[in-house]
Amino acid sequence: MCANNTRVHPRGADEPRAKMGGPARAWSWDLARQIERLDWLLEQVPRYADWGFTELYLHLEDAVQFPSLPNVARPGAYTTRQMERLVTRAAAVGIGVVPIVNLLGHTQYLIKVPELRDLNELRAPDGSPRPTGQICPLHPRTLEVAEKLLRDMQPFCTTPDRKVHVGLDESFDLGRHPRSRAEIARIGLAAHFARYVRKLRRLTRSLGLRMGMWADMLHFLPEAIPLLPRDLIAYDWYYYPFPRSPKIELFNFREIDLATPLISRGIEYWGCPMNGAFRHEPLPHFGDRLGNLASWERRCKEVGARGLLMTGWEPSRLAIETTQLVDAALAVKTPSPEERLTAGVARVFGTTPQQARKIAARLLTADRYPFTGYARWEINKDWSLATEISEARPNEERAFFKKAAKAAARWPKKLSALAASLRYRLYLAERDWFVRFGRSAADKKRFEHAITSGEAAARAMWAGSRRPDAHAPNLELIAADKQQLKRWSGADPGRSPWLRYTVWDFAPGLHWIAVDEWAHGKWQERKKCYTIEFLGAAAKRRGTLRHTHRVPLKTPGVKLRFRVGGLGEVKVGSVELSHSARIIRPKGWQRFRKLGSPTPSCGLFPDLTQEQCYALQFT
Repeated sequence: MCANNTRVHPRGADEPRAKMGGPARAWSWDLARQIERLDWLLEQVPRYADWGFTELYLHLEDAVQFPSLPNVARPGAYTTRQMERLVTRAAAVGIGVVPIVNLLGHTQYLIKVPELRDLNELRAPDGSPRPTGQICPLHPRTLEVAEKLLRDMQPFCTTPDRKVHVGLDESFDLGRHPRSRAEIARIGLAAHFARYVRKLRRLTRSLGLRMGMWADMLHFLPEAIPLLPRDLIAYDWYYYPFPRSPKIELFNFREIDLATPLISRGIEYWGCPMNGAFRHEPLPHFGDRLGNLASWERRCKEVGARGLLMTGWEPSRLAIETTQLVDAALAVKTPSPEERLTAGVARVFGTTPQQARKIAARLLTADRYPFTGYARWEINKDWSLATEISEARPNEERAFFKKAAKAAARWPKKLSALAASLRYRLYLAERDWFVRFGRSAADKKRFEHAITSGEAAARAMWAGSRRPDAHAPNLELIAADKQQLKRWSGADPGRSPWLRYTVWDFAPGLHWIAVDEWAHGKWQERKKCYTIEFLGAAAKRRGTLRHTHRVPLKTPGVKLRFRVGGLGEVKVGSVELSHSARIIRPKGWQRFRKLGSPTPSCGLFPDLTQEQCYALQFT
């Protein structure tokens, strides 16, 4: 393949689908969060062809060089020649490539460039562009920049219909620029969005490309669907198991059917499960991932979807091989998670069926101890913010992962990525125990050993597919833990001034709760934590999960408040202030109080900027 817009079409791209029947199969690599080694990518492509996949989607942002906008690419980005090699390898085994070029939300990769910052939808009070945000659809240069990006990616669009994906997801700052507000006042927000989609579609067609987009914005702007071009491809995503239709997390997990109006409009519809972990998870929750896949398989069959795209996001905190277990399980025609994961292990690592069965059982059992959800991840920021868990839990987790890591030490070398993942998960369990119970010098010494082992595991997880990098997230986390250990005194943290409270996410949505303290003449944020759990068990309209938080204070008892933002309601109770060796309870908080506002009904555009404050009055 050459860089002069020569087209490379995969040979026999439709053959695997014709043999297997059902929707086309595709997978994605999120290369924007970390750059995988090219040699590793090239090795994997033929394997995916063997597993029945026919398309590869590349989420790139600034991880690729754009010759027309040379300042966009970050250091170490894929070169044009490297992209050519990847696309050529894919074509040789019947796989078409679809670049994802974000052109609305997730466009910080453009706004970070000083000469492109004025594209930002978000403005400071003086009218200047803010340093972060998303691009404005009506900026005079937006289409010019979009054309340069798309033209540079044009040679790498190698499906038979030459697809390119322009993102457009999670664009919640839409309509905040003065230009946008003026147009929206005339035609409405849905038409404003649809106009931009049509402009991009005309641009992609002028380049000989067919445009795809994520469908999630249509949850909030359903009136835009009749205004969309009919030759679009809409990719509908939702990442938890579901019994009937996908749901909307932002609207308290209400079910929604986008397939019917999109297909009725003549728009090609794809379903999108997810193969990996959320945010800071070091290991996927395999039961949820396989349940999500099974839900989408059923849904795609029911609605006649054209394809199923296995997405994967933010894999920088896990070994990328763990996500492949779910990808490889896609072709297994059984509803059993155990059988599917067993097949995935055997395919990815070449184990015997008996060995694969034991490993799959171990991984599914690990689902009982998920390191997931923002409340759980508070410990990553600062040990003093660690969410309280039951006294038995740290001992249970540590015992389980000790046993798992010991068993993994006997696995063949080809399973090193899985073994390292379990050892790193053991490190997190050891840290939980130490932060909760560590008091003695012997405890400290034992944890120092755990840090050494955890650091080696983190390096091994990263090294399987990536170049050495001291800024790998897990290594940076361990470096921060080392610094906290140096400051550790062994004193009971409960003796320090703190505020303790329990958050009950009874109506899950997209909200957060913060604690502010009045100090030095102004409110200062001491802790802010989203309530999202990222678990299938929590993806329901009536939530049962509760978390007890502890916040260290600077000037206890002077003035405190809760601040709630985002979408939805949450309950807060069991509030206690530790001050001068006393426990003080504020007025009106003996029981749980409902904070925030009910989630809006489907079809309303979410306002994630709203906040409400609730004062704490102590006697």
